[in-house]
Amino acid sequence: MQLVVDVGNTETVVGLASSTTELTGEWRVSSSVPRTADEMTALMRAFLSGDGIDEGSIVRGVVGSVVPSVNHVWSKTIRTITGAEAIAVGPDSGLPIRLDVEEPRSVGADRIVNTLAAREIYGRDTIAVDLGTATTFDCITADGVFLGGVISPGLRSGLDWLAARTAKLPRVELQPPEVVIGRRTETCIQSGVFYQAIESVDGIVRRIREEWGRPDALVVATGGFANVIGPYLSTVDSIEPFLTLYGLAMAGEYLSSVR
Repeated sequence: MQLVVDVGNTETVVGLASSTTELTGEWRVSSSVPRTADEMTALMRAFLSGDGIDEGSIVRGVVGSVVPSVNHVWSKTIRTITGAEAIAVGPDSGLPIRLDVEEPRSVGADRIVNTLAAREIYGRDTIAVDLGTATTFDCITADGVFLGGVISPGLRSGLDWLAARTAKLPRVELQPPEVVIGRRTETCIQSGVFYQAIESVDGIVRRIREEWGRPDALVVATGGFANVIGPYLSTVDSIEPFLTLYGLAMAGEYLSSVR
């Protein structure tokens, strides 16, 4: 099994991959809480033992990170748990994909492994919509070429902005509202943020399909909010919350085989 770690700006998602498309366990920790490598190791061991998983069954660890300041913590944690160096995924990893953009070295690890996973799982032109701290739209060809895409503010940012910049508006959870027209402040905010996100994602996907000239491109929703808003998106064909973790597992198997 592989320990796959997707380090995002807000959350870090950790999965235990028994294959490239199956997870035995999945956990989330805050990316903004400072932790030493010893603390992170103890936390991961608690997750594993809590689910009855023998850490001796983990053969390697794979990290895709967009937060460089915590990379050393995860490297040491994985080395302690697996006894081997972590595989760090980035633009120069040598994966069987191509980054056909103006600045390939600036492409985030999450978009790189999403490209690999989309190629392997779907094998067709794909728009991967990653609904996390930011909402990203990745244009991926059937043979694994990342052509670029769109980065927009994430769903939670609207809620956080309203709570931080206004004196009387409360902080609320992002969840599907029962009606569009709210009758109290909290439901008005939930409706506004939720449906603004729905219309924004669907609108951007339609524009991408038109400009790319791929009206039949498969649209896959992934990321932390995929299950929350994915069912309400008219342009989404498939919801796969763990596409990035699957991509990390694929990267780990590929890179370990060519070393």
